[in-house]
Parts: sequence; structure tokens; C-alpha cells
Amino acid sequence: MPAPAGAPDAGPGRLLGAADIGRLLADHGVRPSRALGQNFVADPNTVRRIVRLAGVGTGSRVVEIGAGLGSLTLALAQAGATVLAVEVDRHLVPVLRSVVAGAPGVTVVEADARHLDWSAMAALASPGAPWQLVANLPYNVATPLVINLLESAAQLRSLFVMVQRAVGERMAASPGQKAYGAVSVKVAYWARATVVGTVPPTVFVPRPAVDSALVRIDRLDTPAVPASTVSYARLCAVVGAGFGQRRKMLRRALAGVVPAEAFAAAAVDASARAEDLDVATWGRLASCAPGDPEGQA
Repeated sequence: MPAPAGAPDAGPGRLLGAADIGRLLADHGVRPSRALGQNFVADPNTVRRIVRLAGVGTGSRVVEIGAGLGSLTLALAQAGATVLAVEVDRHLVPVLRSVVAGAPGVTVVEADARHLDWSAMAALASPGAPWQLVANLPYNVATPLVINLLESAAQLRSLFVMVQRAVGERMAASPGQKAYGAVSVKVAYWARATVVGTVPPTVFVPRPAVDSALVRIDRLDTPAVPASTVSYARLCAVVGAGFGQRRKMLRRALAGVVPAEAFAAAAVDASARAEDLDVATWGRLASCAPGDPEGQA
């Protein structure tokens, strides 16, 4: 069956290039939205690389957030994956549907990923089967979205995301590194994150002002800090306070949040700074700090 008018052939080996992106935008009278952080991948080699590094192949079940015009969607489908392509922009959804019309195993979902019922999405992908997220995430929502997915989508066993390079480095940073911060600790609570590559601005339409990073995030079987030790909410409250004044020693940054005696009880140097502590150490410190039974700050 031929592709709809204005759509490229979704057959084997046919992926979107810069000319295809420009034609799709012009034919459908749409423009990339700055408000939604839209930068479309316009390089077949880049999406093939993402698929390869994400380990997607025949039988993979993938959710893609921010599918846009379908650049990555086509590559995922051609690798043999079943794909749920999520797109929030109602102007792009008809274009996306036309692009992937000839691609097997693709379902387009018009929705805001920040408000999805992930249990229902997992069941739609394939009840009881493991699934993963592979996505070129909009720069403006990447951090809160990844944290939300780790917190609320337990069915999601791995995430492979393309994000702004600085954001990716923060997600994967270790204690002592310049990029290490509260986001790094939250990610480390749930998963192991690694920057596995970078992507230049030249592969996007429109071109962003910065490089992007490819980040692989693999969920841990159990959180790095057991909930029986301290609640996640309480841990986040203490970590947030510490990094809120990261240049100060912890005894000053956490004054009023953590009592002085908690440092000795947790075997933490009170003269250390927030970036010196790994997630397990933050857990010990938070567990020695007072908090209500639900762990709220």
C-alpha cells in the first residue's frame, strides 16, 4: 500500500533526511514549536545509531515520547520493534500518522507524557512483557520527565534518551564531578545512568545551540536506598536542601534540616559538601534526620 500523500515511503531502509523534514513541514503547514522544545532528527545515521545503542531489535517493545515527525519511530519499527509513539502536539500528530502509515507495529498516541497512565500504556504494549523507552526528548521537559518516569513507571525497565548534553551529564554524574547534583542522586536512587555518546546540532531541524547526549538508564531491581531505611520523599527533601546551598559545608547547608548529631550517627563528615556524598550516604544521613512518618519535609 503506497504511503499517503506528503509522506515518505516507510519501507525497509527508508528514513527521514533533512529534505524530507523540510518537505513534511512545508506540505502540512507546520513549524517546529519553541514552546514544546521541538528539534527533529534529520539524519538516518543518527537514528540508526540510537536504535543500535539502545539494543532495540526484533521483538522489542518500545515507547517513544516526543515522536515528532517520526524520524526515530521509523528506525525503531524497521529494527523489528513494536512501538507506541507518543506525541503531544496536535498539529504534528496527523503528519506523524502519515509518515508511519506503512511501518509495521507502530501505534500513535496523542497525549502529554507527563500525565499518562503508565500501567495502561504497558498493558497496551504487551501485557506482562518488559518494555523500554527510547526517545529524543524535548530539552525543556527532559529532566522532570525522566525523574517522573523513574518514580511512577515501574514497568519501564530501561530508558535510552537523547537530551541536552549538560542535562545528560547531570543525570549520569558521580560524586565529585562538576555536573553532580540533586538530579544525579535521584536518578542513582532508581537506576544506573551512563552517557554513551554525543550528537552534534547539525543533525537536527531546526538546529539547537548545543550538543546533545545519548544517555542509557537501566532501572535497578530495588532502589539504592531501601524504603525501610528512609522514604524517598524524605531523602529528596534532604538532598534538595543540601544542593540548594552546594558551596557550603553540609553542617551549614543542612542547618534546620538535619540535626548536628545526625552527621556522626550517619558517619558523614559535617564539613563535606553536597557533591561529595553518593546516594547511599545521602540515604544514611536522611535516615538520621527527623521527618514525619510519610517522609515529607
